[in-house]
Amino acid sequence: MKFMVLAFSVLMLSSVIFAQDTKLGKPITVKEVTKISDILANPDSFVGKRVLVEGEIIEVCAAAGCWMQLKSDKEGTLKVKVKDGEIVFPTEATGHTAIVEGELYKMDLDEEMARAYMEHLAEDAGKEFDPSSVTGPMTIYQLKGLGAVIKNYRE
Repeated sequence: MKFMVLAFSVLMLSSVIFAQDTKLGKPITVKEVTKISDILANPDSFVGKRVLVEGEIIEVCAAAGCWMQLKSDKEGTLKVKVKDGEIVFPTEATGHTAIVEGELYKMDLDEEMARAYMEHLAEDAGKEFDPSSVTGPMTIYQLKGLGAVIKNYRE
């Protein structure tokens, strides 16, 4: 019994010692977290503003690590996009929590641009794309990632 308690204690201690966060990009300077649900509820009020968000990583660009989807604290997701190679989000970080500082921006796409955008996303994900699935213009809000911390993840 004492051995089991000792073994468990060593295991817990080692997980605390070796669990580290991975920092990517620029250091985070914004102090207060904005809920992703607040951004999704009224995105236009956040466009052009620097915010700090936190959420579970539910998907990462498999092609270049140039974007990741963060799960909202309620419904929905927010895509964090970076310039290719500027920051590379590790695909293995899916399921971990990320804290990201960035600036929200808006893309108004006409039908042709929306079709090309959705085709690109499908290609990145290795999925089939049906052009008839895009039936008109679309507006997309994304966070231009400047810096991120992936909690309890070590590259």
